[in-house]
Amino acid sequence: MTRFLASAAAVALATAAQAQDLPQASSDWFVAGQTTIQELLDRQPNTNRARNVILMNADGNGVGTNYAIRLFMGQQEGGLGEDYVLPYETTEWYSALVKTYNINAQTPDSAPTAGSMNTGVKQRFNLINLGENAITEDCTTEAGNELTTFAEIVAEMGKSVGVVSTARLTHATPAATVVKTAYRNWEDAVPEGCENSRDIATQMYDAMESGLLDFAMAGGFRHFAPEGFEMDGLTGGRPDDVNLIEQAQAFGTQFVTNTEGFEALVLDHSTPVLGLFENSHMQYEFDRTDEPSLSEMTAAAIEYLSNNEDGYYLQIEAGRVDHALHGGNLHRVLVDGVAFANAVATAMELTDPADTLIIVTADHEHAIAFNGYCGRGSSITGLCYGIDNEGIQHNGEAELGDDGLPYTVAGFLNGAGSVLAPSGDGNAFVGSRPELSQEEATDPDYLQQALIPMSSETHSGEDVAVYARGPFAHLFDGTIEQNVIFHVMHHAAVVAE
Repeated sequence: MTRFLASAAAVALATAAQAQDLPQASSDWFVAGQTTIQELLDRQPNTNRARNVILMNADGNGVGTNYAIRLFMGQQEGGLGEDYVLPYETTEWYSALVKTYNINAQTPDSAPTAGSMNTGVKQRFNLINLGENAITEDCTTEAGNELTTFAEIVAEMGKSVGVVSTARLTHATPAATVVKTAYRNWEDAVPEGCENSRDIATQMYDAMESGLLDFAMAGGFRHFAPEGFEMDGLTGGRPDDVNLIEQAQAFGTQFVTNTEGFEALVLDHSTPVLGLFENSHMQYEFDRTDEPSLSEMTAAAIEYLSNNEDGYYLQIEAGRVDHALHGGNLHRVLVDGVAFANAVATAMELTDPADTLIIVTADHEHAIAFNGYCGRGSSITGLCYGIDNEGIQHNGEAELGDDGLPYTVAGFLNGAGSVLAPSGDGNAFVGSRPELSQEEATDPDYLQQALIPMSSETHSGEDVAVYARGPFAHLFDGTIEQNVIFHVMHHAAVVAE
């Protein structure tokens, strides 16, 4: 063994010496590469039991969208963008690729993808936390097919549970923390004949009343209050007469609807916390007024949940990344993506990797695409500029398609920005690309050009990435099924000694 170690050391020294002798050894790229190798060699697996688990999901933030966020954040900070490092992209984090398909869908939906991360099994399109024998929109198949969630498992251990989202609290991803339903759209009512089923808002309320869910912040006020009920400019929309907000307040829940209420919260874990800041989804970060940011909600959740000495499970979603992608509006995608990256940085700052497993991922990708041979520093929301053969930054000349017109760095394969329009002749669509200026392309309200005309751009079935730091983060490696994320959380927080 001693001889082996001596030989290995000799090889390492020889390799280092050889590296220094290379003509490229003084290059910044070479030095950075050597530094990265050393950081990876120094990295040691953490096999502590996880006291806390934070699952952070930027909805729709697949590898391509994440690339766009990286460029945007880097360019916003004055760089070219391509070499920027997001908070979860450092060598401190382990990573893997994730296959996102559903049991019956090549291109996934957010409900079963979030459900797979919370239960450990793949699920059917459009349902939440039911086994493979359940049928979407068939409430009679719910009974007997309910799956146990990670939240339920750790709550039995005495841990607290929280959920934060910029979407509605009843939307697919936040709902998957605790809800079990045959249809993700049963947010405040179930169909006739489904008397044994409970709508999603009611299930979220039940989770808070029972002590399963301790902290929840999102949008979706309308699903928790009856039609005609008003509070702080928000209006209820439940078709029944049930007021889940007043019922929650009756058992001591702190309820808030705006920044003033948020800032006045008592975060000592003495009472449950419920924040619903919009009738529907919370505002895009670009448009946000009178409601907390994702980072602020993340900080509040961690402060609140950390009062439990037994630990906690917190699921955080940047839900509006997905919505802006569906709308074909890249600028708002990226601003919300930056808000998500900042929330990750907040979670890192407020937790200790020795006892807290943080997982950063996405539920699925979108039909986003990147065009041409663009020079470095081309604005990710703007035109593709040519490569400068002598310099580093782009040459300032817009690249042109065969139609003689410039095109943007990013676009979509389908969506509202389609260059095709109805011809008036049946179902025929015709069109051509309009000439586009940099000013038009970088306008925050601009819809990126798309091919197939659709009112809402679609998801795609591509892999997403998962990044992790903390206990058993090293288990993320290679290419995995999405449901394995649950199994890493479960091993780290439940199985590990």
